[in-house]
Amino acid sequence: MGKFPPSMRSAPLPLTFLKPRPSPSNPTSSSPAPEAPKTCWTLQKKKKEKKKKLNEEVKTVRSPPPIFLSPSLPDATAVVNSIAGSSFRAADPQILLQSFCNAGASPADSLSLLRHISLRFPSFSPDRSTYHILLVHACLQPTPGDLSAVSTFIDLMSSSGFPPDSSSADLAVRALCSSSREDDAADLLLRNLSLHPDPFTYNFLVRRLAGTRSLSTVYSFVNELREVANILPDRITYTILIDSVCRNRNLREATHLLGVLKHSGIKPDCYLYNNIMKAYCMLDQCGEVMEVYNKMRDEDIVPDLVTYNTLVYGLSKSGMIEQAKKFLSVMADTGYFPDIVTYTSLISGMCRKGDTSGALMLLGEMEERGCSPNECTYNALLMGLCKAGCLDKAIELYRVMIQGGMKLESPAYATFLRSLCRSNRIAEAYDVFDYARESKSLADVVAYSALENSLKGSKKFRV
Repeated sequence: MGKFPPSMRSAPLPLTFLKPRPSPSNPTSSSPAPEAPKTCWTLQKKKKEKKKKLNEEVKTVRSPPPIFLSPSLPDATAVVNSIAGSSFRAADPQILLQSFCNAGASPADSLSLLRHISLRFPSFSPDRSTYHILLVHACLQPTPGDLSAVSTFIDLMSSSGFPPDSSSADLAVRALCSSSREDDAADLLLRNLSLHPDPFTYNFLVRRLAGTRSLSTVYSFVNELREVANILPDRITYTILIDSVCRNRNLREATHLLGVLKHSGIKPDCYLYNNIMKAYCMLDQCGEVMEVYNKMRDEDIVPDLVTYNTLVYGLSKSGMIEQAKKFLSVMADTGYFPDIVTYTSLISGMCRKGDTSGALMLLGEMEERGCSPNECTYNALLMGLCKAGCLDKAIELYRVMIQGGMKLESPAYATFLRSLCRSNRIAEAYDVFDYARESKSLADVVAYSALENSLKGSKKFRV
């Protein structure tokens, strides 16, 4: 990646040359890397670990070595008979059962095979994991609205001395959701009170419903489960709901949910407020992020790196650059280091206000602090330089981008082409067009369209 020379940062024209960023000769002598940013979302790591573990369990249940190639029960029983009395281990009958399920057998035939296996292998005793195979298989059936087979296996587990537990509930819910049967998963928990989902399973289903069903459906499920099973939503539940409505740009509902959460005696965390701040940015109400930040401080909620980056982005986008810059020192005082997101947000905001000299100086400060700019940073600067009429500097910056193999974003590409064509630098415009296509920065139709529109603005092509 290229590096700006001092001449470009101080903004005199013309620029002489740009040289590639030198690699450090002694990496061990460089300053130590900053500590990882703090986070208030402490459950995130545990949640991912548990999700990975459950994914592996479902994968193991669904993917044993293939033994049966057809769902024919007579053929399956014949195979079982042929190997009965051989050196099969006690655990191998489970492999037979799972293979038969994966071959496309019906839940009823799978149960029949299990009973036959139990007769042919007296030393084999079905346990909870055996019944989980049947339960997951029933949940994976493409029969929306029909939970009869699932209920049968749940009752069978109870009568066999293995009443369903939280792992049973989790496997069933995840299997139903993987078959796009979220409504059936909700009905299963509401109708079968013997299933006791843990908070992870409950919130997993709430998240799936929030992503695939209407908000009223999600609310109905949460309220009904509270009434029939006394399962109450927690902070993660409300965070999922608020995140969902924020993605749909429904800030009024997000504020309502925030009030319900507080009324329930649950204290919001910074992750929740971060989502609300992002929603304001999505709605171009960036000035409101400061109000959210002040509310967080009033409630003694400690901001994290995402909070500060969202705040700087919102303030910069709304033109409050000086106010946004003040948070660089605030971040440092609280133990967070401004990163590439922080600097790029500020640089973009300064370019929008036409302060390209200040943006270039900030870029120098960014590099001096060991934070390397990325494609977003360069594209923001490229567009800002073009809009400010600094075409020669924009060309120098573009050469740096080529040296670093960076791609052009559509807005920066179109603005750069337009500036070149208006200055009658047609050959250079075609070079940019070629690079955009060769680097696969844009789809061909987008690249051609921007070039055509830019050429229309050139004096040489005007009628």
